Amino acid sequence: MESAAHRNADDAELARFAALASHWWDPAGEMRGLHQINPLRLDYIDERAGIAAKTCLDVGCGGGLVSEGLASRGASAVLGIDLAEDLLTVARLHATGTALKNLEYRLVDADTLAAEAPGGFELVTCLEVLEHVPDPAALVRTLGKLVAPGGDLVLATLNRTPKAFGLAIVGAEYLLGMVPKGTHQYERFIRPSELDEWARAAGLELAELRGIEYQPLAGNFRLSGDVSVNYLAHFRRGAG
Repeated sequence: MESAAHRNADDAELARFAALASHWWDPAGEMRGLHQINPLRLDYIDERAGIAAKTCLDVGCGGGLVSEGLASRGASAVLGIDLAEDLLTVARLHATGTALKNLEYRLVDADTLAAEAPGGFELVTCLEVLEHVPDPAALVRTLGKLVAPGGDLVLATLNRTPKAFGLAIVGAEYLLGMVPKGTHQYERFIRPSELDEWARAAGLELAELRGIEYQPLAGNFRLSGDVSVNYLAHFRRGAG
């Protein structure tokens, strides 16, 4: 693994999320926002890329919400990677309570894995991670190296708009308490145009961009055409 001095990670961010490890799988706890949004994200990934029989990689897997979801939907193999050992411990412990045999977790950074297994995954996901790393453009380049020819990459992040500041930080963190206070830093939010530029440089083509909106009265999320706050981006690598 690369040294901490060179890996594309923020140790303060890793520590912040590691401190939440014991609450990760509590749907009514501090991570309830992730639990509420997770079925929608998995449905989107399945609809756009197909999960069954695919080799999948979940980058920045945290406690394993997405990784377990991919495995439960019939992926041939799922690898979840993260740099927070406490989160991986929680992910592995939770997986022992399932019948899933197609799921593995590793403490490894994406660059090291890309050197080990270039083009090794038919489906790569990286959800709510880009806005937490020092160099998101570099991470997108690395993700592109991990996607197999003809494969898919699905990203989720937040747009850098005043609306996103009001809803994702002021609303979600301080008013509704859907995620812990201090989770997001506005200056790290990413405009879709920036993300598309980074992806094209990595040999990826944008296939679809969809917004995610929170419905406070219903207490759930839905897909929309409004990408001004949370959004999902589906990219494909050419078959050549």
